[in-house]
Amino acid sequence: MKVAVVGGGSWGTSLAAHLVKTGHDVNLLVRDGVRRDEIATRRENSRYLPGVLLPAALRIECDDTAARGAEMLVMAIPSEAFRGVCRGLASSLAPGTALVSATKGLEIDTLRRMTEVVAEEAPGQPVAVLSGPSFALEVALGQPTAVVAASAHAAVAEAVQQAFASPTFRVYSSDDVVGVELAGALKNVIAIAAGIVDGLGYGQNTVAALITRGLAEIGRLGVALGGRAETFSGLAGLGDLVLTATGALSRNRRVGQALGAGQTLDHAVHETGMVAEGVRTTRAACDLAARARVEMPIAEAMRAVLYEGRPPRVAVDALMIRSLKRE
Repeated sequence: MKVAVVGGGSWGTSLAAHLVKTGHDVNLLVRDGVRRDEIATRRENSRYLPGVLLPAALRIECDDTAARGAEMLVMAIPSEAFRGVCRGLASSLAPGTALVSATKGLEIDTLRRMTEVVAEEAPGQPVAVLSGPSFALEVALGQPTAVVAASAHAAVAEAVQQAFASPTFRVYSSDDVVGVELAGALKNVIAIAAGIVDGLGYGQNTVAALITRGLAEIGRLGVALGGRAETFSGLAGLGDLVLTATGALSRNRRVGQALGAGQTLDHAVHETGMVAEGVRTTRAACDLAARARVEMPIAEAMRAVLYEGRPPRVAVDALMIRSLKRE
């Protein structure tokens, strides 16, 4: 299959390399010409995946024409750039080209999921989402990973499943696009909270409580918006939440750790060196919750910390003294 992957960060580079190894003809679209030349020459994305040798067959491009003739277009870019990039590429796509979102975020102004953005900017094209517990570096190193490919159309989900599947990359199919997509975006908010807990010096009891109650609230919102409850107990929900809230490679957790240790948000984001989608998603999550009349106390606490200047310790401790309830 001819595949174009958009995004020269860690996730886009990792997925492109993986698809080459599974036998596909792959173009990686990197818009920064300097980085494109460096990756093409050194066969390494030294900024995002240092030390990982990229396949010689992977082509690195910086022009939108890289998407022409592709049977599948994989979008692995920050949510804030997603609509503009999708709009720019739409005219290059042949009818029937499947668009796969590998972006775990929400559009902050419209509260749209990425597949909803695709439907608006490239109407009529098959759409799917790929999500689950998957650190880019570990995928690039060929470590066993399992994810979910979801589409409203079974044939599209199964096509994506087949395209990505390998002995080290197991792909399950689903038709719960809403649940899979929301689970991937919302877990980043909880991961920031988990990082704050760690940065404050609290123990594993606190982290376990936070993850469990975090799963409960993102599941409540997801179901209210049309997702299925079981999705949130699967790879896209619980699996990705546990990984992102506890894993050392999690950029959202690292932002939270820095905040808990007393750093400013700007410094924390800068030190991470990559996009932490949870920072923006926190606002969208709270706005979606208000619209759906769903209670999300952890997300609200994170909004207070990130955007209203509330001290992290005060926010976490306030969660503990909320009125007592049945589980």
